[in-house]
Amino acid sequence: MKLSARNVLKGTVKAITHGMVDSEVVIELSPGVEVVSIITKTSAESLGLKVGGTAYAIVKAPNVIVAVDD
Repeated sequence: MKLSARNVLKGTVKAITHGMVDSEVVIELSPGVEVVSIITKTSAESLGLKVGGTAYAIVKAPNVIVAVDD
């Protein structure tokens, strides 16, 4: 897999919740660190996502906002 995105986060699929059209996919990057994405149900099925399987969260955005607490 080659991508232009620099933020490729490998993890384990922790949960998949299918709706009528979309699916919520939870990817655990490390213990207690999760990324949640909403993708189409068709995409989730075509990717063959399964709880316990490996998946990548890929972030490609023109703007990323960084914040800190005062």
